[in-house]
Amino acid sequence: MLILLKKFLIRHLTPPRVFVLSFLTIVTIGTFLLWLPISSSKRPLTFIDALFTSTSAVCVTGLTVIDISSDLSYFGQFVTLILFQLGGIGIITFSVFFFHLMGISIPFKEREIIQSSFSPSKRHDFQLILKYVLLSTFTIELLGSMALSVRFLEDFSFGKAVYYGIYHAVSAFNNCGYSLFSNNLMDYKGDTFINLIIMALIILGGIGFFVQFEMLSYWRSRKKRKRLSLHTKIVLITTITLICLGALFFYLFEKNYTIKDLPFKTKILVSFFQSVTARTAGFNTVEIGRLTNDTILLLMMLMFVGASPGSTGGGIKTTSFALLIIMLWNRLKGNEEVNVMNRTIPKELISKSVSIIFASVLSIGIVISLVLFMSNKSVDFLSRNLFIEYLFDTISAFGTVGLSMGITPHLNNVQKVIISIMMFAGRVGLLTLAFSLSVKPKKTLIKYAEEEIMVG
Repeated sequence: MLILLKKFLIRHLTPPRVFVLSFLTIVTIGTFLLWLPISSSKRPLTFIDALFTSTSAVCVTGLTVIDISSDLSYFGQFVTLILFQLGGIGIITFSVFFFHLMGISIPFKEREIIQSSFSPSKRHDFQLILKYVLLSTFTIELLGSMALSVRFLEDFSFGKAVYYGIYHAVSAFNNCGYSLFSNNLMDYKGDTFINLIIMALIILGGIGFFVQFEMLSYWRSRKKRKRLSLHTKIVLITTITLICLGALFFYLFEKNYTIKDLPFKTKILVSFFQSVTARTAGFNTVEIGRLTNDTILLLMMLMFVGASPGSTGGGIKTTSFALLIIMLWNRLKGNEEVNVMNRTIPKELISKSVSIIFASVLSIGIVISLVLFMSNKSVDFLSRNLFIEYLFDTISAFGTVGLSMGITPHLNNVQKVIISIMMFAGRVGLLTLAFSLSVKPKKTLIKYAEEEIMVG
């Protein structure tokens, strides 16, 4: 019986299914832990609220239907800290690391998952990738925790400052956006030190571990003139461009409105901070619900793009967005191949990027329709405070961002479940989720004749 079960699992547990099941397992465990009375500082959470909070933490989203600072006890807050730490890097990464320490052989499926999650090529050394991911994570989080703790000592006791420093550093690096302050980081909108540290942690967590590794290797071997890969170049160029353009347009859209009365330095800090955090982190230093329609649209576009592959963030990813722009540019020039920086992009990657973007738009459309359908029918469906807020939260859930215009705590139970599913799909990836649910097709030797159709 055990032999048959083992054969069944080996046959049916494909890498995408193992990846998805690992996240489902953490979400389930986190839900029951947060459901316990010990996790609450007031009345115990309902099962749906515990599920939503656990999913949001594991999927490093940051959307919340409760106040983390006042509704959860220290135990509950610690549970969320562990959840978004595991969710940011992945439970498989941790389990494989401990297997490696104990000298246990690592299954091929787990190796394949880690390599595909953190590296654009299977040629890179698996052991080196694993060690770097964990070492860089804890090093960056430690440095961020120390820096924030020193700053928080000005406002809190030593123990509280250290606790706040660790929580916000881990949350920022994992692009979660959970905060122990009721108004998030709005009280620190003018604090240059905290803004720069949080932004640095978000960017480092969002560019991907492979990019981190290549940049570090490039800096160490400058004399050898080691070249950066095309992947790293595209990620860096796209990330910098989105941050700068996002900050510029945020400033232009809000200079006469939300940030009108702020000092010039604070205006710049707020503009850059919201441009950085809108990509997948979810922290905020201004009230999102008070922003203009232009800025709301800008933030939704940034959230949709999200972070980079092999990172702790979500979204369609910077590379997919960049490849779409590059493909359109090549088509306008009349090129059949997609060329960039003296390299040709494989057609499979272009097809995958287009599939990801199309599936993302389709899933957002379906989810926003379901959320609206499940809302209170007596509410005016044409009001901005319903459709735009629901759309904003849906895109925020998909991009695992966590920014909200204030509608999240008012969702009913069915809507919370729908948004939870969206957060989960956004974190594991729509294609990965689809592959995990699909049945392996039978091989066929038949190739049908081609026939053209009109497009465009």
